Amino acid sequence: MIYTLKNPIKNFPWGSRTAIFDYFGIENPNSDHQAELWMGAHPLASSSISVDGVEVHLCDVISQNPEYWLGKQAPTSIASLPFLMKILAAEEPLSIQVHPSKHGAEQGFALENKKAIPLDAASRNYKDDNHKPELVYAITPYLAMNGFREFESIVILFDCLNLISIEDIFAPFKSKPCSTSLKTFFSALLSLTGEKKDKAISELIYTLKINGSDFTEEVALVERFQKLYPKDIGLFSPFFLNVIELKPGEAMFLYAETPHAYIHGLGVEIMANSDNVLRAGLTPKHIDVEELVNNTKFEPIPFSDLRMKAESIEGREVYPIPVEDFKFDILTPGEGHDISVSSAEILLCLSGSVVVKVDSEIRLVTKGESVIFPAAIENYSVLGEGQLARAYY
Repeated sequence: MIYTLKNPIKNFPWGSRTAIFDYFGIENPNSDHQAELWMGAHPLASSSISVDGVEVHLCDVISQNPEYWLGKQAPTSIASLPFLMKILAAEEPLSIQVHPSKHGAEQGFALENKKAIPLDAASRNYKDDNHKPELVYAITPYLAMNGFREFESIVILFDCLNLISIEDIFAPFKSKPCSTSLKTFFSALLSLTGEKKDKAISELIYTLKINGSDFTEEVALVERFQKLYPKDIGLFSPFFLNVIELKPGEAMFLYAETPHAYIHGLGVEIMANSDNVLRAGLTPKHIDVEELVNNTKFEPIPFSDLRMKAESIEGREVYPIPVEDFKFDILTPGEGHDISVSSAEILLCLSGSVVVKVDSEIRLVTKGESVIFPAAIENYSVLGEGQLARAYY
């Protein structure tokens, strides 16, 4: 069976009013800030399918027949898709955030449950017990920050800034750049409050106005961030984190315990089925510095390692995903390909149109449309000049 997905759209202030419509032709009659289109079975915003002419939530039909949807090997205790795929349209920057590891999420979720903190409480850090590794695939130029810069780069940038207000917390890292001293420096900066915080931000802004030519890329980001969050310590983030703009068709992976932020662009995102976010800045929401630091790896990611390199296999660009929760391919079917199925799969048409065939059932999938297959079909074929994003596990 081929099931067409009807997908919910999340409207957040950072979302674009036009990007999803301009590229995919998905209507936005109320001119909402369309931030994310969700494809999957997340209970907070599940996709729907038609079963015998009745529209039902995907999360419900999977839980009722997990073997049909997820396969015989799927654990019966987790009767849901292990991944969530999204179209993400960032007009304004998202918060700087870190996702906990699987172990960290399990511990944190259990502890907050023990403390009886409501799931919707503003101070709640853990919404579930899962990790949230992610991949983002750029449809348009996609600007983001991902992972700590190499230590030497951070030292050079803050040395050039020469900010007297944070000299005392920067000096130990400068004298001995390492994971331990970066953790201390980063934690101390995020913990600044009141007059000390205001003075550090004011000095940063003044220094960039005077010596902005030395930090062209960083100045542009700080100016963008300052318009939205003028008193946010996240204004320092471009001096800590790698800044990268993916070209259309490029992808990168975002590991657990790694600070990152999406800034601007339209892309496809696939992640483990979790809603755990620990924030570090560029947000009016709750920031728990201690919990954030405890769930962060203070190790640099070389800039050259950020972009993922896919392996070309018979019309598929297969990305080397380092977790078991999901896999991700880009399909360019051309004259046709047969694909074996061992899990539930979602296909999103990124361009043109593609004919999808399962046994005697044929479906034309056009740009912006998405379909899901249950594991029980075992195989399907695709044909056409379009392009598909494929999510499976």
